[in-house]
Amino acid sequence: MKIEFSSSEENAASFIISDSSVAFANALRRAMINEVMAFAIEDVRIYDNTSALFDEILTHRLGLIPLVTDNENYVPRSTCSCNGAGCSKCTVTLTMSVEGPGVVKSGDLISQDSVVRPVTDEIPIVKLEKNQKVVIEAQAIMNRGMEHAKWSPVTVCGYKNYPVITRDERCDACRMCVEACPKGILEVRGSEVGVREDAEKDCSLCRLCEQACLNSGIGETPAIHIGMDNHRFLFAIEGSGAIPVVGIMRQGLLFLKTQSDELHEALSEIRG
Repeated sequence: MKIEFSSSEENAASFIISDSSVAFANALRRAMINEVMAFAIEDVRIYDNTSALFDEILTHRLGLIPLVTDNENYVPRSTCSCNGAGCSKCTVTLTMSVEGPGVVKSGDLISQDSVVRPVTDEIPIVKLEKNQKVVIEAQAIMNRGMEHAKWSPVTVCGYKNYPVITRDERCDACRMCVEACPKGILEVRGSEVGVREDAEKDCSLCRLCEQACLNSGIGETPAIHIGMDNHRFLFAIEGSGAIPVVGIMRQGLLFLKTQSDELHEALSEIRG
C-alpha cells in the first residue's frame, strides 16, 4: 500500500491510497471517524442558569464544543485505574461563570489544563440579557465517536475511487465532451481530446462527457470512457481541531493494525 498526499494542513488533508481495496479504504474511513479517541465534555454541574436555554440544551451545546486532545498525558476513563470515578489521569475540569449582557462563547470556559481547551474561543453558546447568568462546572473525558458524535475528531471524512479517463480511436475532437465537462478537466490537443495535467483526480464521475459524445451521433457507445480504479482511492478529511489530521490518520491506522493483530492471534489459538 502507498499513500501520497495531495495537500496537508493541520486540520485538513487530501491524499491518495494506492494498491489497496475498497474494504480497507472503508475500514480506514470508519476507524478515523469512530475509533480515534478525543476529549469532549461529558458531565456538567449547573450552579446557576438564568439564560433563555433549558439546562439540557445548554449542556448539549457544551458537549459539542471540540476540545484540543492530549493523548500522551491522559487515558480513557474506561481504562483508567480510578475505575470510572474520574481522576486527574482521565478527566479535565472546565469552569465558566458569565453574567450578561453579552454572548457566552467557548473562550469563557476556563480549563484546569492549558492544553485541553476549546479549539477556538469564538463558538457561541448562549446570549445573555442583563442580570442573566450562567455558572457551570464541567468534566471532559476521552472517548470515541462510536459512542457519540461529539467525540469524533473529524467533521468530514470520505473517499472515492480514483477516476480513469480513456478515449478510443473514434474520437474526432469535436469538443462537445470538453464543453460538457463541469470541472473543465478535458481539453483538445491537436486532433484529439485529452485530460488536463493533474486534473484527472478532480473528475466527479458524472459521465456528462460520455452523454455529450453520444449526442454527437457517434453511435451506440461513446468514444470517451469514464471508469474507476478499484485499487486506488482519493481521500478528503477535515478535522474538528481536537487532533491534527495526520494524528487522526496515524491513530486510525494503528487501530486497524491492532484489530488485525488480535484477529491473527485468535486464529492462531484456534488452529492450535
